[in-house]
Amino acid sequence: MSGADAVHGPRAGRSARTGPYRAAVAPGIADAEVLLPSATAALVAEASAEIARFDGETHAATTSFAALLLRTEAASSSQIENLASSPEAVALAELGRRGRANADEIVANVTAMTRALQVEERLDGAAILAMHHALMVGHMPAAAGRWRQEQVWIGGSGRSPHGADYVAPVHGRVPAGIEDLVAFMGRDDVPLLAQAALTHAQFESLHPFPDGNGRTGRALLHAQLRHGGLTREAIVPVSAGLLTDTDRYFRALTVYRDGDVVPIVTEVAQAVFPALANARRLIADVSDARAAWGERIRARRGAAAWALADLVTTRPVVDARLAASALGVSAVNAQLAIDRLVEDGVLSQIGHGARDRVWQAPEVLAAMDGFAERSHHRVW
Repeated sequence: MSGADAVHGPRAGRSARTGPYRAAVAPGIADAEVLLPSATAALVAEASAEIARFDGETHAATTSFAALLLRTEAASSSQIENLASSPEAVALAELGRRGRANADEIVANVTAMTRALQVEERLDGAAILAMHHALMVGHMPAAAGRWRQEQVWIGGSGRSPHGADYVAPVHGRVPAGIEDLVAFMGRDDVPLLAQAALTHAQFESLHPFPDGNGRTGRALLHAQLRHGGLTREAIVPVSAGLLTDTDRYFRALTVYRDGDVVPIVTEVAQAVFPALANARRLIADVSDARAAWGERIRARRGAAAWALADLVTTRPVVDARLAASALGVSAVNAQLAIDRLVEDGVLSQIGHGARDRVWQAPEVLAAMDGFAERSHHRVW
């Protein structure tokens, strides 16, 4: 095989990867009529009510679990793209202990989700670019926060779009497609959850970035729920609900491109129920662990160890630097609080090094592992 053949593959198959190809043209949806069957509309209403109820529960909780749910949703969203990592590895990556690519990318997804939920003004193209920048700046800096300037496709060969399952619109159509999408997001005549599902599907059809479209699209879904007022505090781990049957989720996106909007709205609405059941179980497991610690911690009331115990319910891996910063205490007092929780069986050191030490809350990590397991198998 010549050098050219080694680069481009066998000559016999080269003709199948050259010549004209068809790219999608995503129809505009800014003014599209959205008609949902009565059963689908009822499902959307029921799921929306469940989200509002869950948001009220977490808003009223004495300990906020928003940060924990944000991390679990970011991890679940990444798993749909086959980016899996243990809660411990992700937590270590958040502390700057880098080296595991998947964990680093999941941490970037946490940042993107956070950025999505911070949108206070108009949810527009600039906000979407900011989400993508937060997601990809560490992995694809040249393309982070920029609309793509090349053709992209799904499936088939990585060499050309010929034979792909889906060839996205040519890059010149992306800016206008995003403007149309932003106009659709600004409508107030479509139930918010259905609107968020359709926004997500249209975004994935536009595929406006060279990478990170799925995770950015799901971050956008959360931004829309928050921006539209369906959630105030809670993160609804919809991706965890979608994980139980990702093939069906991808099929729903495919038929959306063929003009059928019902399956993707149904998929997102149905995902709400197992996702919230799973989230409630996670919160209960962590709350039970925190209550048990209350019987074991021997520090005086008001000591930093108690505040640290609250911190590790949402940040289950800590070092002295994080503890000092989060608790607003000196490095010495932070270490004393860590040592107290180690002695009382709340924290354990990861590894046996004497320098640059890191500690974990095993019970919280086990609860997060349980959440991930249930997401895949719907074990309740």
